[in-house]
Amino acid sequence: MRGAHFYSTIAPMQPEKQGFWGFIKETLRFVIITILIVVPFRLFIAQPFIVSGDSMVPTFHNGEYLIVDELSYYLREPNRGEVVIFRYPKEPSKFFIKRVVGLPSETVTIKNGHIEITETSGTHVSLTESYVKNELLSNMSVILANDEYFVMGDNRNASSDSRFWGPVTRPLIVGRAFARLLPIAEAEVLPGDSTPLTTPL
Repeated sequence: MRGAHFYSTIAPMQPEKQGFWGFIKETLRFVIITILIVVPFRLFIAQPFIVSGDSMVPTFHNGEYLIVDELSYYLREPNRGEVVIFRYPKEPSKFFIKRVVGLPSETVTIKNGHIEITETSGTHVSLTESYVKNELLSNMSVILANDEYFVMGDNRNASSDSRFWGPVTRPLIVGRAFARLLPIAEAEVLPGDSTPLTTPL
């Protein structure tokens, strides 16, 4: 019809009156959604970790607050030089933080204060680790199995690590140090992540 005007109107929504059971229903829904999001995130993606002890000095100090990346190692294997968090082989309820030095199927040899690696290719290399500030005193040689990692603390003379209780198997490795949140002045992403220099022998 000529000259007619048509309008669309939207009536404001009236707040739904909810009684006690409505409140309970909404609360339960919120809790379930939270659990579905938070629990998988904590179990499979990232979780907090507080450094205890001085075995990783000067890279990490006692009391520092870290976020552990648990997702990356579902997609790839740990690399040499990465700082990993793992379950202590002698008591899996405890978590340790150390640096990966030897990879599966390699031979790790420590002598005269230096670390030498025989890689799976047969190549012999010497490691130069800028993050280590004190002398390495132990002497030993270890052949790693195909699922074992040789880990050590950066504070070599004050660290309980693979030199004393053996390699860490892959299933025990939880993740890598992804971020340092506290202290604020030291906050950074991938703290301590450093690939050691390898020199052919």
